[in-house]
Amino acid sequence: MSKPDTWKSWEGQTIDGKFPLRQFLGASDHSAVFLTEGRGTSPQKAAIKLMPSQTSPAADTQLRSLQAKIGLRHSNLLQIFDAGRTQIQGESVVYAVMEFADDNLGQILPQRALEPPEVADLLPPILGALSYLHEKGLVHGRIRPSNILAVGDQLKLSSDPVRSASEPNSGGRRDAFDAPELSAGKLSPASDVWSLAMTMVAALTQKTAFAEQKLQNDPAVPADVPEPYRGIAKASLRLDPSQRASVRDIEARLKQPSSEPAPARVEPAFETTVSPKKRAAFPVTIALAAILAIIFAIFYFTRSKSSGPSADESTSPATTSSAAPQASEPAPSAAKPADTNASVTHQVLPDVPQSARNTISGTIKVVVQTQVDSSGKVTSARLKSPGSSRYFSGLALKAAQEWQFAPPAIDGHPATSTWLVQFRFRRSGTQASAQQAKR
Repeated sequence: MSKPDTWKSWEGQTIDGKFPLRQFLGASDHSAVFLTEGRGTSPQKAAIKLMPSQTSPAADTQLRSLQAKIGLRHSNLLQIFDAGRTQIQGESVVYAVMEFADDNLGQILPQRALEPPEVADLLPPILGALSYLHEKGLVHGRIRPSNILAVGDQLKLSSDPVRSASEPNSGGRRDAFDAPELSAGKLSPASDVWSLAMTMVAALTQKTAFAEQKLQNDPAVPADVPEPYRGIAKASLRLDPSQRASVRDIEARLKQPSSEPAPARVEPAFETTVSPKKRAAFPVTIALAAILAIIFAIFYFTRSKSSGPSADESTSPATTSSAAPQASEPAPSAAKPADTNASVTHQVLPDVPQSARNTISGTIKVVVQTQVDSSGKVTSARLKSPGSSRYFSGLALKAAQEWQFAPPAIDGHPATSTWLVQFRFRRSGTQASAQQAKR
């Protein structure tokens, strides 16, 4: 039986007589994560990470490190509540009980890149957590999208990888998010700056290959990274750690006024923490929002204030809605638009993956203008109001092309018409309405 299969069989067990393993959430080669409950009169949902340890000295060192992190307190650091060492089915494990995260940025980026406003919401919380750690002589050491988590509407950075800046690093460089000096066992606050900059570029472009190979010179930041993020990346992705920007430098650059017009505000794109079913490896957290929903948190991460069609363009709407997961089922229309004999006969809602829906905080509004022929079929469609997310506007545009209408009659004959279809994306579901434009 493989390790993950063995660990999954632990469901239903209780750790140290106090933490029940409610549900297996995922595993890596070295650890497994379960849903559990925190202690207290009103137990709250938490995550417990189990790390099997073969040797007693290694387990003792690991446990001391985790226990030291219980005292870390920052609103943007995932909190560790408890840590210990025990036996389960004859195997020695070290465990950590921590806040349960709903999503992580690593789940969002395969679906879509974050918009610049989402990244603008993602960076300050992470920079704040790093400042807190660095002032204490600590480093994170593993900043990457999967370790940027959403807990409710708050963006948080995982805390189990945190270590002393003076502690030797034996892990080596694993991927482009790790600073080059990790190959030589060196780790410092400047290493976190590299990792944060790579995470930022990956969030904006979904690209990391430019920094994955063995580097002889500073990596060339992709040209499609917008300012001020491109400047931040260039100043942070330096092979020489002493030449990199500091956390304070990055904060100062973000506060500088931009010469470009400000983009529409985006709802936090993702809310960080880990989605239970998609956590392959839960380096704590694991999960933006928001970016972040990130955005990307995120977290957090999708603040849309786009407006729908104006009153002078249309009349009363026909509306349909769907709770997640939504179906693309036609819904009867109650519309009585400009021509009273015109109506919606077939509505299609966008097919939104749950992982993408989890990135929404608030409402993302998209309006599609459709040209409809005399048979009621859409002949062309364009974005009238794209909202704040290319990803969701693309879903809306595709769905609107499948709508069908009962055409208005002019002199007793079916006529062409123009319709405005508005989609409202929320975490709980999607709503749509159609309005015939006045002639």
